[in-house]
Amino acid sequence: MGWGCFDDRIDPVSGIILSKTSIMQEVGIKNPNATIKNHGIDKCKNAFWNLSPEELVEATIERDMGVLSHTGAICINTGKFTGRSPQDRFIVKDAVTESSVDWNNINKPFEAEKFDQLKQKLCAYLEDKDVYVRDASVCSHQKYKKNLRLITEYPWSNQFGYNMFLRPSRKEVLEFEPEWTIICAPGFKADPAIDKTRQDNFAIINFTQKTVIIGGTAYTGEIKKGMFSILNYILPVNHDVLSMHCSANLGKKGDTAVFFGLSGTGKTTLSADPTRQLIGDDEHGWSDEGIFNFEGGCYAKCINLSPEREPEIFNAVKHRAILENIEFFEGTRRPNYDSDKITQNTRVSYPIYHIENSVGGSRGGHPKNIFFLTCDAFGVLPPISKLNPGQAMYHFVSGYTAKVAGTEAGIDEPQVAFSACFGAPFLPLHPTKYAEMLGSRMNKHDVNVWLVNTGWSGGPYGTGSRISLRFTRAMINAAMQGSLNRAEYKEHQIFGLQMPTSCPNVPADILDPQKTWSDQATYRGKALELAAFFVDNFKKFEGAASEEILKAAPKTS
Repeated sequence: MGWGCFDDRIDPVSGIILSKTSIMQEVGIKNPNATIKNHGIDKCKNAFWNLSPEELVEATIERDMGVLSHTGAICINTGKFTGRSPQDRFIVKDAVTESSVDWNNINKPFEAEKFDQLKQKLCAYLEDKDVYVRDASVCSHQKYKKNLRLITEYPWSNQFGYNMFLRPSRKEVLEFEPEWTIICAPGFKADPAIDKTRQDNFAIINFTQKTVIIGGTAYTGEIKKGMFSILNYILPVNHDVLSMHCSANLGKKGDTAVFFGLSGTGKTTLSADPTRQLIGDDEHGWSDEGIFNFEGGCYAKCINLSPEREPEIFNAVKHRAILENIEFFEGTRRPNYDSDKITQNTRVSYPIYHIENSVGGSRGGHPKNIFFLTCDAFGVLPPISKLNPGQAMYHFVSGYTAKVAGTEAGIDEPQVAFSACFGAPFLPLHPTKYAEMLGSRMNKHDVNVWLVNTGWSGGPYGTGSRISLRFTRAMINAAMQGSLNRAEYKEHQIFGLQMPTSCPNVPADILDPQKTWSDQATYRGKALELAAFFVDNFKKFEGAASEEILKAAPKTS
């Protein structure tokens, strides 16, 4: 069993970065918990423990699994799956979860006995292979921190864990005791007929055993989203902490802003603001003390990435970053970020310290502004609108967006979707649980809530054009700086949203979406069509919704 290095940036006391020739043997490991036998793997060819990113990059290249870009980032291909496969994610149904999980077509039940059998087969598959083990944690708030052990078949999957999870110090690792275990073996395929999976890939959470098993897919997002789903269960239930699929940043005056939205709506891009400090780009908790990041890194889309549009993310693509499924310009090692030849869901993961203006400690106070980001493929929602409390809860529970091409298997172009709380694929509890927690915190801390359309204007997808990122940034900055509090507003005729009539650095004619369409009757028809989708989707929540929330529904005639 190998013992690798610790990050010198995170733990300067440890001094140097060890090489593979400096690895300590198992007999010298001080921590009795540092053995994979505790996780069902009786033996393996070699177990490399807490290797540095440098060593993992070397192992990836030696195994012909990746190449270096001109900036030093390792470039890998995740194979068949270039996005999550939500229909192949399961939760073990047992005494712990039976009455608490919201069982549906997202939270699919899996038999405990079948989980044990499948895990045993997966562990047996690893017995003659090198494995890579990483001790890490999640939740930057010490009170809620959870230790985890990531065991991977591929070295770059383990490097992803280094990038995305919190990196313990040398002292913490020597005393490390994992609460959760994630085992990821992309080369192992299930037999659906025997193992009762949908197909040969799977991601299964067992809350009783505190274990996640992933097989048949190399898409690294399954690792982080598995842990996010876990936190979405244990934090609200055990700690009264609201878990959120959101990004967050901090202004110079200490004001915290939160951005909700699914992949492709701009969470990572808009939170990486050069004028504000980044708390985190994807997953946070809201406790009685404020906002804290779950992760130690960022996982950004990089389709059409450029230094002009997203300089912070562009500059983060350097040594220790992992680029997924990108193409190079011919004859070079320079990524062609405009290419979607492999997928539109090209990704880059990097430790959060690659963002120079990230917040030390990854925490902020209670938010002053919350933004609901939606990529409206219909092109009818305003680019920004202010929500009253009822509308805020209605749109939070609705979670409307368009699934952008590539973020999930089988999505080739934007599709209308409603994802409760802007994160339904990761919510084990009923959406109203999260909505009630958000509502109580909004009222308690007097938060402004804004609906921001980062999708289309002047027509639907295929006819209109995507709203300029420059204008979206200007509108969000105006909201955070208080300019929009002084603006005049007009009401959207169908959705009842309050639209500002002016905004600094934004052309007034794009603030009212109807004015961007050449045919007003066509616009109204398309808006009523989208409104009907909203109303139909909300039927399943009506029984638990207050009169205030129900009044926020759009008109359908």
